[in-house]
This record gives sequence, structure tokens and C-alpha cells, in this order.
Amino acid sequence: MTLAGKRVLLIISGGIAAYKSLDLIRRLKERGYQVRVIMTAAAQEFITPLAAGALAGGHVYTDLFSREDEQDVGHIRLARDCDMVLVAPATANLMAKMANGIADDLASTVLLATDKPVLLAPAMNPVMWMHAATQRNVETLTNDGIFLVGPGSGEMAERGEAGVGRMVEPTDIVESVETLLEEEPRPLAGRRAIVTSGPTHEPIDPVRYIANRSSGRQGHAIASALSRLGAEVILVSGPVNLPDPVGVLTVHVERAEEMRDAVISSLPADIAVMVAAVADWRVAGTADQKIKKQAGEAAPALELAENPDILKTVGHHEKRPKLVIGFAAETQNVEDNGRAKLERKGADLIVANDVSAESGVMGGDNNQVKLISKDGVEAWPDLPKEEVADRLAEWITLKLAKL
Repeated sequence: MTLAGKRVLLIISGGIAAYKSLDLIRRLKERGYQVRVIMTAAAQEFITPLAAGALAGGHVYTDLFSREDEQDVGHIRLARDCDMVLVAPATANLMAKMANGIADDLASTVLLATDKPVLLAPAMNPVMWMHAATQRNVETLTNDGIFLVGPGSGEMAERGEAGVGRMVEPTDIVESVETLLEEEPRPLAGRRAIVTSGPTHEPIDPVRYIANRSSGRQGHAIASALSRLGAEVILVSGPVNLPDPVGVLTVHVERAEEMRDAVISSLPADIAVMVAAVADWRVAGTADQKIKKQAGEAAPALELAENPDILKTVGHHEKRPKLVIGFAAETQNVEDNGRAKLERKGADLIVANDVSAESGVMGGDNNQVKLISKDGVEAWPDLPKEEVADRLAEWITLKLAKL
């Protein structure tokens, strides 16, 4: 993929994550991109236009009413004379302006005037990110065709603050830029896909839950691969420490019942790939308060109830997708269990793998799968999960073309 010479307009807004934008400029330039930079007034409280301009190799734009820059309607020129607009970091304030069409400085005016793809890398305090107003704005922006990468999860700049809100690393942002700008054939254009990913967390009490070791890497990679081929992808993700794939509408859930409801509400679709490692059971009665350990007393008994079978529900639904694919995480008799699951769940394909401790698949970088269908079994070698995703997306493309 050759993207050298592509023009990226980078908007840096105000936040401590602005320091990462300097490294982002360097990494974009290393790959041959032309980078122009806009900085908001708040961004200049964290880094200087001199530093950004030195790395970008050009003038940094800061003022909507600049006599020099606006003599030829500079904000319109900036908005159009690029291949994409990247906002990193994207603050809650700037995202709110975008969602409501406010244009009161150079950055927000350019974002309102551009007809190019826009990618946001949000960065803010976790409480700000989870605030209902911010989530409404995110939904509005997504519906408007704006792309997001992140935010990630971890420690904040503020002491003692942690959670979802960190700007993802520059390397992840560059990868998302390349995904948006690549001009590969898009054979799944016009197709709609639902992908589930990650574990589910089934609460025992306010601080404990039942879960498994799924990292979500395989499901997220499949969602990205389908999106790159042109599909409209809805990713229903359990709790993971991964950025949302760029170009994908990601719905975050905790429990299996929430995942089922999100999947069903996303139908109809052409493709369903149920990758999530959904907990088979949940606690029948979740405690309202933390269950305290009492000296001399036995551990409390947990009454379990069966969780909904999401793959089976989709496989037998009246709005069943044309192609239903399930994953079977097994620790023994992989092929036999996969064949049984294929029939029982109403799936067209089961992607089975060995997730025993010695395999290293759960939470690891690689996967070794067997594709089980009515036509037989196809074994793939040990591959990076991203390559498994690309191969599976290609398999889906070929299969749909025959339906």
C-alpha cells in the first residue's frame, strides 16, 4: 500500500495528550505524508506552534481572523486542500462543537467546512468521556459519518484517575489513518455485518464478576477486516482494553443479556460473526452490596442461571443473516465439538480453536483455527490474529458472492 504524498490536516486541540501529537507528526512524516497543522488556543497552552511547525515542516495555523492566512479564505482552503482531517487529541469541547455545528474558531470552522473524511482521537477524563452529553455527541458524530479511534483505557495525567479516556498511541492513530486513506477494492460495499468480541462480565456483586480471559483481539481484528473490504460493521464488544476499530460502529456492553439485545437490535444484516467468548452462566441474584467475608462462616453459595445463547438465537432468528459464523473455543475434541455446534446453533460456519492453557490463544497474539462447515474441515496454520481476520474476511467475501 503506497500512501506517500497523501495530505493530512492535523488539528491539535487542548489537552495534556497534545504532547503526543508531536510524535504523531513525526510518524506521519516518516511514512511520507504531507502534514499541515492547526492548533487551538488551548493546545498552545500545552505545546508551541514552533515545535509543531518544526516537525511538520511548515506554517502552523492558529487564528481564524489572521490577516495573512485569511486573505484567500484560508479556512476553506485548509478544509478542502487535504485528503483527510485528523483531530488528535479531540477534546470533549471540540467534539461538542462538531456535534452541534458550532464554528467559533479556526479548528471548528474548518471541521464544519470540510468535505473530506474526518478521524477523531478522543482524549479526556474518564468521567467526561462517560458523561451522557459526551456519549450523545459521539453518537451524533458517528451517525454523521465521523470516524473515531479510541479512546483507550489506563492511567490519566491526573493523579489517582484511571479509566477510558486516554488518547491512543500515535502508532495506532497512524494505522487508522492508513485504513481510511487506502484505496483497495471494497467487495463488501453495501453489505452489513454484525461482529461480537471480547468477554462478558456477569456481576456477582458491585465489585466482583464472572468472566474469562478473552482479550477481544480476534473479534476486533475481524471487524476491522470486514470494514476495510467496505462492509458497514457494527461491533458489539464486551469489556476489553482495545481501541474501537476505525470506521466501525462499536457498541459497548458488559453482560451477555446486553450483548444479545444489542445484536438483535442491529438486525437485519448480511453477515453475523459471533466471536465473543460469552459467559455461559450468570449469577441468578446479583447482590446489591459487596458480599463480605465473615470469620468462621463458609463461602456463600452462588446460584447460577444460564445465559442466552446469542449464536443460536441469531442462527434461528426470523431476520437471520445470509451468513452466520460462530466461534468455538475448545480445550479438547475440537473438531467433534465444532461439528456438534454447527448443527445445534444453525450456523453456516464454525471457526474452532484450541484455547487450552498451553495453546496461548486466550489473550495471545496468534490463533490456530479450523473452519468447520457442511463441506468439511479446513485447518489453518498458526497465524497472527490479524491474518486470521483477513483470511476469514476473504472467505466471507467469496461465500457471499455465491449466495
